[in-house]
This record gives sequence, structure tokens and C-alpha cells, in this order.
Amino acid sequence: MSWQDICIETERLILRPPRIEDFDAYAEKMADAEGARFIGGAQARAVAWRGFLASAGAWVIQGFSMFSVIEKASGQWIGRLGPWRPEGWPGTEIGWGLARMAWGKGYAYEGTVAAADWAFAHLGWSEMIHSIDPGNHASQKLAQRLGSTLRGPGKLPAPFEDAPIEIWGQTREQWQRRRA
Repeated sequence: MSWQDICIETERLILRPPRIEDFDAYAEKMADAEGARFIGGAQARAVAWRGFLASAGAWVIQGFSMFSVIEKASGQWIGRLGPWRPEGWPGTEIGWGLARMAWGKGYAYEGTVAAADWAFAHLGWSEMIHSIDPGNHASQKLAQRLGSTLRGPGKLPAPFEDAPIEIWGQTREQWQRRRA
């Protein structure tokens, strides 16, 4: 199966690699100062374009990256989540970032569970981490709900090397025990 054919369905979501038609909603999300606060900050459309293409390019080069998250009921792009491993990253990450209109609905949990199941089954990962800003209490709660624990402070590669982050995570075995 080609990476372009990957499509994961949950009760309320479709997870699939990004498509060009996702970009306008992605750029809008990345322009929102509050919505992008913990994922590098608000970005101009041209900067968001480069980030969007980096994710799409990771699918081509690495065979994985964050999925576009589509709300089934509306057909709208509502965010991105899933496996992520840029150069110099502190581990094999399952990350998330949803548009504000999708906050508080349980979509991040629902999608992240499906993405983690997929990553462990198809990528052979032995663990997953989540790089979380110490002030991002919503993401800390989600990490805990997923069964991840705080491993301590971490460090991201440039240009984010000065951003404080905590590493949350769990092994494949811990994940599988929770899912059994």
C-alpha cells in the first residue's frame, strides 16, 4: 500500500496524509496565536506553507508523518496529529495540534489513540514520546489519559533549542497493556 492510500477511520474522525486542499485550514490554524502557542507560535501564511510541505515531504521520505484530521460529520480539516520524527528530535513522537474549534470534544484523544496504534503496528516503534511545553496543561492531561508519564525535561533541535519542554512517554509494551 502506498502512503497516499493510508486512511484510518475512528468513530468521528478520518486520519490521512495531508492534501493540498487542507492547506487553507492549516494556515488559518497556524496564524491563530492562541491555537499555535505551544507548537512554535503564530506563523505567516508563507511560513505555514513551508511547515505544511515539510510534513507532506516526511510522508514521502520517511513513510510517515502527522495525519490530517478530518471531522466526519462536517468533512472539515480540524488539525493534525500522529507520528513525527524530525532530525534531532528527542524520540519517536506522537504529537497533536487541533484547531481551536475542535478543542474540548475528545478529538485529540480519539485520533491520537488511532495514530499510536498505527505507529506501533506499522512503524515498529518501541516507544512513543510527547514533547510538551510545561505550561500546556491540556496536553499534559491528554498525555496522562493516554497512559504516558512525565520522563523529565527535554531539548528540541534548532531553532527550538531554547523552548522549554517536558518529555512524556511510554513503551510499546505499556501501550499494549493499556489497550488490552
